[in-house]
Amino acid sequence: MTTRPNVLAENWLPVAALSIESRREAAPIPGQFPKLKTLHQWWARRPIVASAATVLAGILPAWSDELAERHPTISGLQTERAYRDWFNRLVGIWGDPVLAKRTSEAAKAAGVKLKDNPYTYRPAFKNSVGEQEIRELHDVLIATWGRIPAVADVTAGGGSIPWAALRLGLPTYANDLNSVAVSILNASLTIPAKRGTALTPDLRKWGQRIVDDATTRLEEYFPKSGRERVTNYLYAHAVACPRTGRIVPLMPDWWLRKAPRPVAVRMLTELDGVELRTPRFEVVHGMDIDFDADKGLFSGGRAISPYDNLVVDGDYIKAEAKAGRMTQVLYAVVVRNSTGRTFRSPNDADLEALQKAECLVAESIGIWEATGIVPSTSIPEASNYDRGHRMYGINKWADFFSPRQLLTHATFVQSFRKVAAEAKAELDESLAKDILTELALMQGKALNYNARQTSWNVNRQSTRAVFEKHNFAFKWTFVEFPGPGELLPWCLDQLVDAYDEIARLLEETGSSVPGARLDRQVQVTAGPAADIPSVVDGSIQHICMDPPYYANVMYSELSNFFYAWERETLGVVTPELFEEENTDLDNEAVTNDARFAAFGRRKKEIADLDYEAKMAAIFMECRRILSDDGVLTVMFTNKNARAWDALGSALIAAGFTVETSWPVATEPESSSHQANKNAAESTIMLVCRKRDRIDDDGKRYLEDVAPEVRAEARNALFRFADDGIEGVDLMLATYGPALSVVSRNWPVYSSVPDENGADRLLRPEEALNIAREEIVELRRQRLVGEAVRVDSLTDFVLMAWDIFKAREADFDAARLLALAVGGLDIDYLTRAKVLKKKTGTVELLAPAERIRRGNEGDAPGVRPGAVRFEHLIDAIDTMLYIADVDGMQAAKRFVDQHGYTNDRAYIAAVQGLVNAIPRKKSKGAWLYPEAALLDTLCTLYFDSVQLPADDLPVAQIDEPVALFEVD
Repeated sequence: MTTRPNVLAENWLPVAALSIESRREAAPIPGQFPKLKTLHQWWARRPIVASAATVLAGILPAWSDELAERHPTISGLQTERAYRDWFNRLVGIWGDPVLAKRTSEAAKAAGVKLKDNPYTYRPAFKNSVGEQEIRELHDVLIATWGRIPAVADVTAGGGSIPWAALRLGLPTYANDLNSVAVSILNASLTIPAKRGTALTPDLRKWGQRIVDDATTRLEEYFPKSGRERVTNYLYAHAVACPRTGRIVPLMPDWWLRKAPRPVAVRMLTELDGVELRTPRFEVVHGMDIDFDADKGLFSGGRAISPYDNLVVDGDYIKAEAKAGRMTQVLYAVVVRNSTGRTFRSPNDADLEALQKAECLVAESIGIWEATGIVPSTSIPEASNYDRGHRMYGINKWADFFSPRQLLTHATFVQSFRKVAAEAKAELDESLAKDILTELALMQGKALNYNARQTSWNVNRQSTRAVFEKHNFAFKWTFVEFPGPGELLPWCLDQLVDAYDEIARLLEETGSSVPGARLDRQVQVTAGPAADIPSVVDGSIQHICMDPPYYANVMYSELSNFFYAWERETLGVVTPELFEEENTDLDNEAVTNDARFAAFGRRKKEIADLDYEAKMAAIFMECRRILSDDGVLTVMFTNKNARAWDALGSALIAAGFTVETSWPVATEPESSSHQANKNAAESTIMLVCRKRDRIDDDGKRYLEDVAPEVRAEARNALFRFADDGIEGVDLMLATYGPALSVVSRNWPVYSSVPDENGADRLLRPEEALNIAREEIVELRRQRLVGEAVRVDSLTDFVLMAWDIFKAREADFDAARLLALAVGGLDIDYLTRAKVLKKKTGTVELLAPAERIRRGNEGDAPGVRPGAVRFEHLIDAIDTMLYIADVDGMQAAKRFVDQHGYTNDRAYIAAVQGLVNAIPRKKSKGAWLYPEAALLDTLCTLYFDSVQLPADDLPVAQIDEPVALFEVD
């Protein structure tokens, strides 16, 4: 058996500190957001601080007296406490985030504004350690492994993990299947490691050539007026009224900016007494807004014609869009002048320039498509995002853009090609390639912020990107970012700024001389992670990967939005990456139902099996390239138990054991618009090793390992709750320990035989079920007291509020919770009016939504006239309904009439709900009315119920106004 270094991640990880720092990093605050993430759009990038910590903890040895004795000159190794501080410093945590967060929360709760920022140090990713610390780190690593260990990420995506490894001076390997991702990896790893900040002036110089050339071509299509600077044009999609033929803008509302300085737009259907076929618009400020700006012309998929006040049916709107007859109308112009940002009405010059651009595009589109200036490729039929495009006539990648947006992007391609030819003629071939690779990424930024899927954020006064969410959601109003003077100079600034920070942070780490660079080894390859022939067997000591998350993100489908255009820019520089018409959909390791549509109802099952098989093949390749003493760390974020089942099966089938796991909260804490949803997510780090062969002939069954699964789940619950992990993330934190028990004891057989009565291997989900049941039991005891049990319907509501911390929850998570609390199912809970089903989610119903009418008998729900209640939750919700409608005294009469005042089970259930429902407020108002009603009722009538302290107010992101939202 190979002697394996006992690594730090198998014993300790600073979960609480990493969770806080990851959330600091993820907050979209200008100047604090990592530029690695703004270089080019990619999806589900892990925080840099979490990536650095995971990389490092998988190769550093666990602390011991022997380690301290072996390195007597390194002060950070002399005690375990010093070692942990040394680790935190290496990953950039240069203060006490737990204390800082506690101080901040206490001040908010007390309504006190702190004089100084409790975080006395910069976000972790900004902090670079020097030459001595990196030298000490490498000395420890060489003494542990015999060399500086190599780190690989075989599904590297946006590159957070390999960049963190490269920054620490570790030999780094990064691979991805997707050509766009590989281009990002080259731009953020290979080139800055080789060129450093010395390349920044060249990027500025050659990028400015592109901007200048494109500006000259575009200026006449974007008119200027005096000192005014146009920053955005705002449009609404529109269709012709089916009865009058006049244009109906599909405007959900008329707001441009809300309080304290409101601005709205008024639609004019006639001018100087003459009816307009296409309406004009007038910008109105403050007290002059004499109409209901909340009430637009479009809602719920259908519109109201302003000409006859009759409905324009949603099917008609879709048919017009699919026939190519949906148009766009310009309703406002965003400008900057001497007084700041404001709005004005579109004028004749604006409309004439638009018409001129549309004519040019109509004349040129055939030539542009034939020469690749504009992509002619159709969106592939296999798609998970049909609602966002095909439903409204978007069938080609170029259809995502209005005519003048199309002109801007086509012009960038023309200018890039022209400057690329000049760079190749004037510069060394390698230098020209590196410069052009970086500058081509300007196009990705331009596409993401100038399309029919961008939108105006009225509250933040900024532009939302196309990929504000991971889909192609259709937008009824959209933003155009004027190309000359605005879009292209901004894209260049963003690109140069991002590159410079990426390169600078690499240079600063491990160097004591400004501009000097630590020698860094990095290799980036393109191809399936299941077949990486360029990596030698057993040559990697730590594989740290962030694999595709089951069905969460269809990377290839989304990145095709960029790929279609970047074939003609990045493809000029690295043609080998852009040979195909679209990205590689077939080899992508995701659960893609659309690929298996021909299987009908079985498509989900087939897609699951395909994902599991591909992940198993990837893990088999990981086993080949991983040294026998090496570590595999898998960072996984998913609430879906099927995803965990598939991942666990693939890991076990490939011959790995899960040694331990760590949950780190990597998503920003919910802001007010997310507060009613189960939005928080943690990344679970699974620390794995190659499984040794077990020469035990005795069979193990689920019953044999179940006690250990329960014990590990209990330990995880108590351990991670202390680190601030809560809600659904706390339940997810038990999945790793459950997989650990199963993988260590493998093979384990199910309690249920196959259809032929023979033993069958256990599915990991069966162990996860046991972990969930244990968590539910423990949480129930905490909420209502160990001695009191409640009925299963009440149990579900208690657990749903306690675990999801929101009214809305993931469908699969709710399904599994229903099974865990008493074998319930979602359909029963729907019939019982406990919840309603939505697309991919469920929503807990408020008491008023649970009302039953007289002809519905004894069905579960709110029944003010009922003589008895089978379920406690129905009685409590009826009390809350009466309190809300008829007042507190009426609710007290109801309680007394039914004898609930002294009913031990009833009071315990009330106590449970008081503890479970988040006591959150936003702008002084309770987010969940049930919490407010319970607070008053318990204060007045239930003296034995203990009211917990209110939660903090929902976070409001208080930041400088930004013109564009962060990718």
